[in-house]
Amino acid sequence: MSDAFTVLWTHDTCRALRKEGRVGERPPVAFSGVHSSLPAWTGARAGDEVYALHVKQREVFVVSQMRVIDVERRDCCGIAPAAWDDPAYPGHYDWSMLGAGGCGAQAVHVDATPVRFDIPVSGELLTGLAWRNRRGQTRGLKYVVDGRLERSISLQGFYRLTPEGADVLAAVVSGPAR
Repeated sequence: MSDAFTVLWTHDTCRALRKEGRVGERPPVAFSGVHSSLPAWTGARAGDEVYALHVKQREVFVVSQMRVIDVERRDCCGIAPAAWDDPAYPGHYDWSMLGAGGCGAQAVHVDATPVRFDIPVSGELLTGLAWRNRRGQTRGLKYVVDGRLERSISLQGFYRLTPEGADVLAAVVSGPAR
């Protein structure tokens, strides 16, 4: 059985996606890392869903829904760096803003929906989101006030959704066309 996760894409990441003209395109890759500058996609396996979220003006948006294909370095990644200042993934330069240059970055190949910034998660649905840890303990989203997210700290990282939380985000993504 596959799992579902969330990952928060920062303002810098989303600004770079817009600047580089990636809105409307499907990312073929995302990046996991060992340093706190990148989310560690710990626990994600082939077939798992990952929802890239973004918070803007206290509103949460689903930027892309990604299905993990693998976490292997492939030919598409380009030549592995020979020196410390060589690009880590020259084959994925167009998507480097997703963390290719991060400390210990590892390519995660994905089948993704196009990058968008117009799919909000309604305030009532925010309260239905929940995550579970490896011991099975669940937690909801903190700092939701009047249907708006006051602080994004509880979204920062890479977290496993409960099946119900995954259903909420799947419904948001498959909702009416915009």
